[in-house]
Amino acid sequence: MKKSCGLRGYHLCLINVFMLLLVARSQLTSDFYSSSCPSLSKIVRREVQKALMNEMRMAASLIRLHFHDCFVNGCDGSILLDGGDDAEKSAIPNRNSVRGYEVVDTIKSSVESACSGVVSCADILAIAARDSVLLSGGPSWKVLLGRRDGTVSNGTLANSALPSPFEPLDSIIAKFADAGLNLTDVVSLSGAHTIGRARCTFFSNRLSNFSGTGAPDTTLDTAMLSDLQSLCQNGDGNQTAVLDRNSSDLFDNHYFKNLVSGKGLLSSDQILFSSDEANSTSKPLVESYISNSGLFFGDFANSMIKMGNINPKTGSDGEIRKNCRVINS
Repeated sequence: MKKSCGLRGYHLCLINVFMLLLVARSQLTSDFYSSSCPSLSKIVRREVQKALMNEMRMAASLIRLHFHDCFVNGCDGSILLDGGDDAEKSAIPNRNSVRGYEVVDTIKSSVESACSGVVSCADILAIAARDSVLLSGGPSWKVLLGRRDGTVSNGTLANSALPSPFEPLDSIIAKFADAGLNLTDVVSLSGAHTIGRARCTFFSNRLSNFSGTGAPDTTLDTAMLSDLQSLCQNGDGNQTAVLDRNSSDLFDNHYFKNLVSGKGLLSSDQILFSSDEANSTSKPLVESYISNSGLFFGDFANSMIKMGNINPKTGSDGEIRKNCRVINS
């Protein structure tokens, strides 16, 4: 027999109904555009394929765009907005570093031609990141969709919320926790560094006088140290090195194998295995991913889905930007 709220439980019932509405409102679905833009997946896949044929490194760049977007105000495409010094594009972790904006512009233009005013830039980032992983040899997953675009780009928040390659492991874990992500997400998403490159600016601190020791980082492989010192010796912080030595363009578990031999490029990579804190946190996961690439692929896909669900704007919140670089007038 169905139970009614009754007078005493009326307010409780209202709260329960409100919470259910909130859950429904924020629910992303894999078939969100099945009627309004049925060709969306094919269009994004085609444009990402073109971009990777032109430059394979772009796969890592598109994944990073999605990551850096989601960690600041949620996955709302705010990193794509042009603006002044306080825009996310101008934030220290992104300036002269995050790339792929033109590729997103191209994808958006193609999508608009097929389905004008329907698909958000935030959702395009999510699909492009998945396709970049898949086309690099990695796993696939059903991308949950229905995000709307934000209207505020917060460079100050980007400076504080995004994990830095110079931070200790506990700080990185804390920033992931602030975003609703756990230790498994830290390690599996770090595995995205199995493809792509990084500028000397982000690892030259390891090559001499590391942490004020007067010597290079002792956890760095000596042959790799010599190569990197030669690469960065003229002080040009814009020179780049591959993140996954000897397997730079293939999305696989080789990144984790490199950590065991001291060949992680960034300090934030190597500390997952070599730091004291890693022994009781990330190191067992690194070792698991080395012995079981399927586990890594599964965890990575799940972590990408979780990350893509950080504070999405849905319903009437936000907008569907016509141009990913500017809010609608």
